[in-house]
Amino acid sequence: MPGLRVVLDTNVLVSGLAYPGSIPGRIVTAWRQGGLDVVLSRYILDELSRVLPRLSRVSLGVDEIRDLVDSFMFLADIVEPAGAQDDQLRDRADQPVLRTLLAGNANYLITGDKDLLVLARRYPIVTPAEFWMRHGG
Repeated sequence: MPGLRVVLDTNVLVSGLAYPGSIPGRIVTAWRQGGLDVVLSRYILDELSRVLPRLSRVSLGVDEIRDLVDSFMFLADIVEPAGAQDDQLRDRADQPVLRTLLAGNANYLITGDKDLLVLARRYPIVTPAEFWMRHGG
């Protein structure tokens, strides 16, 4: 895995934090231990900040969530989503995530979002399980 640049979609980050023993959890752990180069955008981090407080599985207070997101800013390469809009993307709200992949020159976008996964023939988009099968274990 060393040297791989990946974008972790919000759903992977949330699953990884909520279920550390899951495949997303292993991916997040690999990143936090220096085994992956992760590319994120402010959009993904803002979405993470909005989602985490609603999860009963993750018992973090507002200040702890802010500290966690701030730490991710130091661990990840933060890019501004760039590139052309993709008219094939079914959910317009996913444009910044796809554009993070493009702006960050990442090897993969790892996501569980079906609206993004349908574009896997055109972009290097994989599920956490696919990524882990290829590179993790």
